[in-house]
Amino acid sequence: MPQTSLSKKLLTKVLSVYFLLTLIVTLGQIIAEYYNAKNFIRNELSTLQQTFAGSLTRAIWELNTPQTLNIADGLLAIPAIEGVIVRDDNGTIITQSGRYIDIQQRFSNQLVQQELSISDQQSGIFGYTFPLIFEFSGRTSQVGDVTLFSSRNVVIERIEVGLYFLIGNAILKTTFLIILFLLAFRKHLTEPLADLSQQIENLDLEQLDGSKVRISTDEGAELGIMASAYNKLIERLQDYQQQLKQTQQQLLLSNNKLDQQNLLLEQEVARKTSGLSQAMMDLQQQKQELLQNKQALREEIEQRRQTELNLLARQRELQETIDTLNQAQDRLVQSEKMAALGGLVAGITHEVNTPVGIGVTATSFLAERLHQLEQAFREKTLTPKMLEDFLSEASQSTDLLQSNLQRASELIASFKQIAVDQASEAIRTINLCEYLHEIIRSLQPHFKKTQHQIEVNCADNIILDCPAGAISQIFTNLLMNSLIHGFENMAQGQIRITVIDDADNIEIRYSDNGKGLSAGQLEKLFHPFFTTKRDQGGSGLGTHIAYNLVRQTLGGSIEASSEPGAGLHYHICFPKKPRLNR
Repeated sequence: MPQTSLSKKLLTKVLSVYFLLTLIVTLGQIIAEYYNAKNFIRNELSTLQQTFAGSLTRAIWELNTPQTLNIADGLLAIPAIEGVIVRDDNGTIITQSGRYIDIQQRFSNQLVQQELSISDQQSGIFGYTFPLIFEFSGRTSQVGDVTLFSSRNVVIERIEVGLYFLIGNAILKTTFLIILFLLAFRKHLTEPLADLSQQIENLDLEQLDGSKVRISTDEGAELGIMASAYNKLIERLQDYQQQLKQTQQQLLLSNNKLDQQNLLLEQEVARKTSGLSQAMMDLQQQKQELLQNKQALREEIEQRRQTELNLLARQRELQETIDTLNQAQDRLVQSEKMAALGGLVAGITHEVNTPVGIGVTATSFLAERLHQLEQAFREKTLTPKMLEDFLSEASQSTDLLQSNLQRASELIASFKQIAVDQASEAIRTINLCEYLHEIIRSLQPHFKKTQHQIEVNCADNIILDCPAGAISQIFTNLLMNSLIHGFENMAQGQIRITVIDDADNIEIRYSDNGKGLSAGQLEKLFHPFFTTKRDQGGSGLGTHIAYNLVRQTLGGSIEASSEPGAGLHYHICFPKKPRLNR
């Protein structure tokens, strides 16, 4: 298909851009002329209002309707005015003539109080409404209003000659530039390109020296660059032809050398063939050796299969041993729980004995004093002083009985709930803050002879549905480990328990300021049977039980961190509604 020349493409694009710019500028000038003329007419309407307002106001004041009509006709005769509406002080139209828009739809029957601009874009009519004010004896009174209209046609008539001049000027400039561009492109681009193309088509590969193009320097730098690049290409082709001839000569020499190498290769092949025959004989001998090795390998495989069967039997025996050990470990864990529960019973028993003993002493004293009082009453030796002393002592004794019996009741209630929880994994609803204090209260017999402090930071509105026994067992083990191991040889230790309610999870941070653990001890902290006091009766199951309760029963996670002399820190996290593993 025919292709459009470069000069035509460039000329088309340049003229298109110029035509578009000229069109936009011309339209802008026309619009500017239109709005300038429209504003000028608006100013004329305003000026006419000032000119005719006095006479028109007096005519309406004097009820001189003919004079009012004459003034309206005189205004309509002005070229800039195409319509007039005059109303009296009641909003009644006195006269309306020419082109106009209905001002009663805009202002009803009310008169305008100041100059207002009105327009109708659809019909092209626009104008001003002015109030008519009459001054008499120093007082002003509005006698009506007048509306003067003009239209788009008046504006166009004003700028018609200017529009013709703008359009004609744009057409004349465009035509001149088209002719100028055609001549310039033909002289500086089309003809030089055609000449250059003709010289390139006359290329003769056999006579490259005479195929170089020649172009005059005044025809454009770009065409000169193209001619220079083409001539450099011709020079490179000449160099390639020279190199090709040299390569052909080298190829002939290489062919001669290749023939000589072929003779040497044939001799080498004959020598290699003799060597291969000897190698075949050696391979045959090696084949016999391989068959013998194969038989020996089969025998070895049979022996290994028998050994594998023996290993499988040993593995089954080991698995049975592991199962037995797991059962033993479960029994040890249960024994550890019972031992902890036994320790709790012993501690609570000792703790309850104190208030009960005080109660017994107070009861005995009260019974003795009551017997003395009864004897004095029978012997008629009872005095008011004796009765007063008895009432005072009885009051003190009953107060002592009430406080100690209340203390014993609280201890027994706490012990009962903690003991039931540790012996059962039943789910019940607990207030976590109150439950933690119950656990601490149940362990108070172990801490009361020390100066160790336990600090609990927990909101009092955290309600959980969980296996309370797991919570009790975990904190019992952690607190007793801190007491026995962490605070060893320490006069005063500090335990801090912080509970954070995090949306769906409960986060617990437990820390003490005890002697801490080394890196090796921390790595084995949760291993079963790991203890630093095995020679003192330690079982090494406390932290292991706490680990299993957090991970399995509560469905959470537990991590520990410690350094020697920096105490031990636990980070426990479990969901509020744990997924129980039964």
